Amino acid sequence: MKIGVVMGSDSDLEKVKKAFAVWDELEVEYEVDVISAHRTPDLALRYAETAEERGIGVIVAAAGLAAHLPGVLAAKTVLPVIGLPVGAGPLAGTDALYSIVQMPPGIPVATVGIDNPVNAAYLAVQILAVSDGRLREKLRRYRQGLEEKIRAKNQGLRVQGLKGFVR
Repeated sequence: MKIGVVMGSDSDLEKVKKAFAVWDELEVEYEVDVISAHRTPDLALRYAETAEERGIGVIVAAAGLAAHLPGVLAAKTVLPVIGLPVGAGPLAGTDALYSIVQMPPGIPVATVGIDNPVNAAYLAVQILAVSDGRLREKLRRYRQGLEEKIRAKNQGLRVQGLKGFVR
């Protein structure tokens, strides 16, 4: 299974690329497309309708402003869709966040924070890991690494004291 990444605009690529680094590190396959819910609605519907047959297991949809793309995709597939609100326009992404989280009953879209492609990446991997033990083990090792980093920082704080640690 692979991850399908859909961006409403190529201007979203700069923010979304941090997710690619996560998937590359974990050796998870993904495909990337620029498809607009408003400017190419037929293409968006076709993408969602054919995602499963193309081997996609989860879709990450990045969009700003009105941010209808995640919901439009979710309406046409039973695959999990993760909405990534992109900070854009005068409301700096709050409009996109509200648009994505306010889905009608029966058409859920998981949502991460504004401009947080790393959490979208890990959530997508967690979803795929439900049926892939290899990915589950990679996530376990990643989480252990996070714990080790925090323990090391805490030890440094204890040894150096607050003033020495903060500098």
